Amino acid sequence: MRKFPMIIGAFILLGQLSCNTEKHEKREETKYLVTSPIKKDTVIIKDYVCQIHSIRNIEVRALEKGYLQEISVDEGQFVKKGQQMFHIMPNIYEAELQKATAEAKVAEIEFQNTKLLADGNVVSSNELAMAKANFEKAKAEVMLAETHLGFTNIKAPFDGIMDHLHVKEGSLLDEGELLTSLSDNSKMWVYFNVPEAEYLDYITGADKNSKKKVSLLMANNKRFNQAGIVETIEGEFSHETGNIAFRATFDNPDRILRHGETGSILMEVPFTNALIIPQKATFEVLDKKFVFLVDDNDIIRQKEITLAGELPDLFIVDKGLTAKDRIILDGIRMVKDGDHIETQFIEPKSVITHLALYAE
Repeated sequence: MRKFPMIIGAFILLGQLSCNTEKHEKREETKYLVTSPIKKDTVIIKDYVCQIHSIRNIEVRALEKGYLQEISVDEGQFVKKGQQMFHIMPNIYEAELQKATAEAKVAEIEFQNTKLLADGNVVSSNELAMAKANFEKAKAEVMLAETHLGFTNIKAPFDGIMDHLHVKEGSLLDEGELLTSLSDNSKMWVYFNVPEAEYLDYITGADKNSKKKVSLLMANNKRFNQAGIVETIEGEFSHETGNIAFRATFDNPDRILRHGETGSILMEVPFTNALIIPQKATFEVLDKKFVFLVDDNDIIRQKEITLAGELPDLFIVDKGLTAKDRIILDGIRMVKDGDHIETQFIEPKSVITHLALYAE
């Protein structure tokens, strides 16, 4: 009776050995998909946080002190050039103009009388010159009084949108007091900061003498309906960030954009003969990118790479790979440096075309 348990145990042991042998054979038969980088011309879109400014944005201030008699426009209102915005009580300035006008009339009469006397050699030429000077001074006082009176009517210097009111009707204003601000939004200046390396690529590029077209992604994640042009670059890099400011100009015919908005500038950057690999073929260690190279003997070697750009599901390689290298496409978490593997090569074009099929 003891022979039966021994026989059964032997069958179980043989079964386990058979299973282990099958698993081992299956593991050895596992083939890893490998591919190579592909070389092709492409374009990537880089985005930069931006600040949007009106092409003209000014503070409107009182040029004379006095009682604010009338506010003719409202916050957010579009005003035309020359349209009255504020009116300061003019009584004092009207009186000063009347006084200056009267004094100028007196000076004119004195000058005419002195001229008649001078023609008759009754008075000297010096007295005539003094009378003329007094007359000219009086005329200047009239012009000055007219200017002061004109400053009581504050008009829009250009077409624009009025901002927040800082005063109310009936306020007693000081000379230079802030009333509001005015924005000309017919065109917008959009500022964005570019790192030094990307600035150097831009300024030394083949199209450096042509004005670069850019797009604007607004805060609602929609593209603005007008294209912009990079027109100028500031003269100095920021010591704090190491960036330099670019300025793009956008037409704003529908007045959608307002002064102070934010968004992102989208700039197309062309790459010629770019070396492209799938993102899924890479892994990261301490903020550095790596791939697994497969040599002629199917031995894996870990290789660091540097990137020049990023596309959906793809990386553009700057350094670390050649077009002839073979890299593991999938299963990178199942292998390690120095492993020997069975491989199946997939053409790079096929990988790029059917990238979703090779997802892990």
